[in-house]
Amino acid sequence: MAWQGGGWDLEILVTGYPGKAVEHGGLGWSTVVLLRGHGRIVVLDGGGYGLRKPLVAALAARGVAPGDVTDLLLSHAHHDHAVNWPLFRQARIGIGRKELAWALGVPWGETSVPEHAIEALSRWPTLRLMDDGEEVLPGITAHLAPGHTPGHLIFVIAGDGQDCVLLQDAVKNRVELTTRRTDMTYDAAVSRATIDMVWEICRRRPGCLLIPGHDLPMVVENGVARAIGRHTAGIRAWFGESLDDMTRFDLAPEQTP
Repeated sequence: MAWQGGGWDLEILVTGYPGKAVEHGGLGWSTVVLLRGHGRIVVLDGGGYGLRKPLVAALAARGVAPGDVTDLLLSHAHHDHAVNWPLFRQARIGIGRKELAWALGVPWGETSVPEHAIEALSRWPTLRLMDDGEEVLPGITAHLAPGHTPGHLIFVIAGDGQDCVLLQDAVKNRVELTTRRTDMTYDAAVSRATIDMVWEICRRRPGCLLIPGHDLPMVVENGVARAIGRHTAGIRAWFGESLDDMTRFDLAPEQTP
């Protein structure tokens, strides 16, 4: 999916998936966004370890090498969003000031923070700390959106008639937006206040595009969130007698007529 506004061209490189494995924990299939404009090439988050090759391929298909990326914006410090920052180590890497302080202070081995990667990031020379309300790039403003993590940031892009809100895991999917209930929150009331803030943004600028961290993009029209596009997700497994004999399991929902 593509969007234009405020001098930015936006493409979703990877669309996040709203699910968990039954016996193997969180899938960590998260949204990755590419922004180009104002002389910058920007990536929002970077997925998990398993996404490294597909992400590099997705960038290459658009004529972008990891070394071409000028800015990496990290919404928060969980592994499926922040662990791949070394792919873009030449870029200016932004993370929330409050988020980094929290991530450096959590007990090792007890959270979804990739401890070694975040500790190394804290010492990286191109690191830039972002604050609530700051214009982090031309026309792109960071807003503190706690609940999933204490220092999670969302990013609002002021568009030409239509704004775009990069929600990531502050609002992970359509169900969280519409019900105002969240999974994986340290405080349900704090998360609900963040979702209320998102609805207020939508009220002020009707028709805004919302990009969640683990779902399809959405447009809010007349107070109703409508998903754009369709999910494509699956797993291939070796249950046969050779490496060439694979079974595919389609994880996308059936499409209504």
